[in-house]
Amino acid sequence: MASLALHRGRSPRLRRHLELHKIRRHLNLLIAMQKITATELARNLRAVLDRVRESGEAYIVERGGQPVVQVSPTPGEQNAEQALADLYRTLPPEAAEGWLEDARRGGRALDDEPRDPWAS
Repeated sequence: MASLALHRGRSPRLRRHLELHKIRRHLNLLIAMQKITATELARNLRAVLDRVRESGEAYIVERGGQPVVQVSPTPGEQNAEQALADLYRTLPPEAAEGWLEDARRGGRALDDEPRDPWAS
């Protein structure tokens, strides 16, 4: 549901491109992540968290051979301009046609201040 609300008002091609981009990014992260059992995590929690914080390593925690949770660094604070800085490199020409119009239409509803996604 949140994904649909995020893309409301955008062209269907742009919505599809953004969804595929998100899926590709997630799959690349999953491939690069190390796997660790829940028992190993429990026994080495401090060391694992130190590696995540210091070197940016990410882990898939498995229980009974099945992935249960992902342990990864939190994203750094970014404003919208920084978050979308390389989007132009990944947009196909047909999706780029509606991008400017969508950005201008949605820009009126956006804050200039970055928000911390972890703040409650």
